[in-house]
Amino acid sequence: MGLSRQLIYALCGVTALLVVLSAYATMGGLRAGDALPAPRLESLNASVESGRYLARAGNCYACHTSDGSEPYSGGVAFHTPFGTLYSTNITPDRRTGLGEWKFADFYRAMKLGIGKEGQHLYPAFPYTNYAKLNDADIGSLYLFLQSREPVHAPARPNELDFPFSQRQMLAGWKWLYHDDSAFTPESSKSAVWNRGAYLVEGPGHCGACHTPRNALGAEQTELAFSGGIQMAKTKLGQYRRWSAVNLTSDGSGLASWSVKDIVDYLKTGKSDKSIVHGPMREVVMHSTRYLTESDLRAMAIYLKDLPARRLGSGPKATEQQLQSGELVYTVHCGSCHLPTGLGAEGLGVTLHQNPIIQAADPSSLINVILYGPHLPGPPFSVDRSPMKMFGKRLSDEDIAAVASYLRANFNNDAGAVTSEQVNVQR
Repeated sequence: MGLSRQLIYALCGVTALLVVLSAYATMGGLRAGDALPAPRLESLNASVESGRYLARAGNCYACHTSDGSEPYSGGVAFHTPFGTLYSTNITPDRRTGLGEWKFADFYRAMKLGIGKEGQHLYPAFPYTNYAKLNDADIGSLYLFLQSREPVHAPARPNELDFPFSQRQMLAGWKWLYHDDSAFTPESSKSAVWNRGAYLVEGPGHCGACHTPRNALGAEQTELAFSGGIQMAKTKLGQYRRWSAVNLTSDGSGLASWSVKDIVDYLKTGKSDKSIVHGPMREVVMHSTRYLTESDLRAMAIYLKDLPARRLGSGPKATEQQLQSGELVYTVHCGSCHLPTGLGAEGLGVTLHQNPIIQAADPSSLINVILYGPHLPGPPFSVDRSPMKMFGKRLSDEDIAAVASYLRANFNNDAGAVTSEQVNVQR
């Protein structure tokens, strides 16, 4: 009863805050429907081919194409703490897509997160990142999407909890958290670094998954790229919590990865450090593998230059947990990953200084042990024996113990995993 009352008070407080901020923002000229002057499309150096490339850089396909549907016709579910959102049809269908959208409508959606009818758009559509695109790139994306075959696919209604179902509250949210200015190059950095920053911060919107969020769903910029949480499918198809890894130069992130490691991973789905699986599988399959070598290298150079940041991962494992975990590892894991944790060629990947193992939230590590990694299909070739699903072989306590052992060994440094955390992921 006490917890319910606290939740009600918290909800009322959030609601009151957003109502006040929305009213204030509206008085300041941020009403949904306010015009943002768009440049003339004809004046921009925009093209369909450039737009096709940018759509791949932004992974528009994965977010706007549900299983079995036509490309870009929407319907993908996004499970959030505030309820479920569904992506919309972005083909040029006149009734259910973008067919009636003028460039000015599209420009305003990308920059301000405002739809054709003047409604606020939820930031699951990452206009907080797309606003950084230059005008020519926004124009190119518009031309590409308008060149697609129209698909009649009405939008599925969102299933958001009150008060988050009230779009007008987003005026206050944007006043607090949204910057609609375009990317500005850093004069002290190289052209390659700036290109990487533009791709990572803009169309790639990497921080949308790899940055922790606050209670109102906004990215915590002071912890940018240090790791985030999302709901996505496991290999068996059920939605579970996943932890996006730390992309900074911290030891729990990409400190041990070279520029080549990052480029190989994004281009081919594998490197000397890891093989892609989980939510990143779709990113590589539908997005980064299509990017040029020079753009991937620029992104890697930018990521390697990010300042080290680390989220707390809780108390360390006890000696008893480590002993139990070592036993489970020796029996079930050591033959492929070796007693050294370096991995046998063609069998297990290296476990040393592994960002998935060291993530502040161990959800992805638990998922891999429970369900096995969801590896990419064709055209990728994975030259390793598939890892078994240990969910039916090991108890919650066994999985917690071996996960805790991994997080405390092989140059990894993270907190213990509990059997309760494992049970939630089941």
